[in-house]
Amino acid sequence: MLEIRDVSRRFGDYQALNNVSLQVQAGEFFTLLGPSGCGKTTLLRAIAGFDTPDSGDILLDGKSLLALPPEKRPVHTVFQSYALFPHLTVAENIAFPLRMAGLSKSEIEQRVAKILEDVRLPAKAGHYPEELSGGQRQRIAIARALVNRPRLLLLDEPLSALDAKLREQMQIELINLQKDVGITFVYVTHDQGEALALSHRIAVMNEGEISQIDEPATLYSCPDNRFVADFIGQCNLLEGHIIEQRGEQTRISIDGLGELSVLSHPEIEFADGDECALTLRPEKIRLAKEVSPDTDEVHFKGQVHDTLYLGDVTVYIIEVGQNSQGNSVLIEALLANNAPGRARLFDNGDSVEICWPRHAGHLVR
Repeated sequence: MLEIRDVSRRFGDYQALNNVSLQVQAGEFFTLLGPSGCGKTTLLRAIAGFDTPDSGDILLDGKSLLALPPEKRPVHTVFQSYALFPHLTVAENIAFPLRMAGLSKSEIEQRVAKILEDVRLPAKAGHYPEELSGGQRQRIAIARALVNRPRLLLLDEPLSALDAKLREQMQIELINLQKDVGITFVYVTHDQGEALALSHRIAVMNEGEISQIDEPATLYSCPDNRFVADFIGQCNLLEGHIIEQRGEQTRISIDGLGELSVLSHPEIEFADGDECALTLRPEKIRLAKEVSPDTDEVHFKGQVHDTLYLGDVTVYIIEVGQNSQGNSVLIEALLANNAPGRARLFDNGDSVEICWPRHAGHLVR
């Protein structure tokens, strides 16, 4: 439905977008994810028509949008700031784009009533924005964007101003709303958890380029590169080099840990001696006073270096050795706080053992 072809944009010496290409399917919840300054909002503004690329093309249903001004594109944008008119009621705010389009009064009333039902705020039609909560104002902003049925809805970090509890509620609202209306969403955020929760697919951006496009589960468990592994969630990155890659098994050497055998990356071929990084999610690691590892598990003894209590879980940072520079090799493990009467299972300085299945680690360049 939406195709971005080799889009570039430069501001002076700053390359905001560098030959970005991607495709979004009809009815998809597609997210642009990345750190501040990665180019995601610049790309969203180019799709909306608020900014013009230096090169490349943006096509909707196979037709270029570049010659169309923002108001002529079948695209609407929802901003973080809501941008509601304070002097108009909720119903009047939603009706505004319909009045600008010249629809009849009866048609406007029908559409406003329907969209207020969709966002579950029919009782707020006569209220003013200042009388609404932050989550309600955001829903009204989305309702106004959806009321004249755009082909594409762009959302620029719309939940970032909300508190954590409300943001979680609004994430569920957005998922259900997108299913109900069937309109394609392109969503911009820097929040990895939000992107994983909401999206059908995610484009991870870094320094004006696409690092990887995939479904959330694939991005999390099988990152293509070090940046994606490090940016999406918590991840141990153990740097080393390839000893030998043979079939499904690769032998690697990690400074301070020695030689390990891991599963080969199905799409990346390494040569002997290549530098690599083993990515390992903390929740994949078994941690106990003593563990009995299976034959297909990697096993180390260590000492609790530090802890991070997060309520439902505790992150344990385990020192398992020292590298050739004399620095500690640290591995993070995650345990649920489910023991009665104890906030943590281990304290700093405790001797522990850790292990993980060989297939749990994922090898990247």
